[in-house]
Amino acid sequence: MDQEPKLIVSNKSQPLSSGGKTVYIEIFRLENEKKWALAIDDEIGNTSVWDKTFKSEKAALLDAKKSILEEGINKFIGPEDGKGEWSKNI
Repeated sequence: MDQEPKLIVSNKSQPLSSGGKTVYIEIFRLENEKKWALAIDDEIGNTSVWDKTFKSEKAALLDAKKSILEEGINKFIGPEDGKGEWSKNI
């Protein structure tokens, strides 16, 4: 029986706060993959997921911070009920 690959979470994953709001930058990959995935979780439980992958943890973190700086932290915070027109894939 084959085991599922383990999820590796980067130590570069971190919270980021701005304007009294906080999101959590998640950088991760499967143990058998070389590229890193990126997601941003808001305080409510909504998640923004990047469609692209990154060669390094640092590149993923820089892209997340750049996106938050350019678009504003509110762009990554969805509705409390998780419903509505808010859907964030980057």
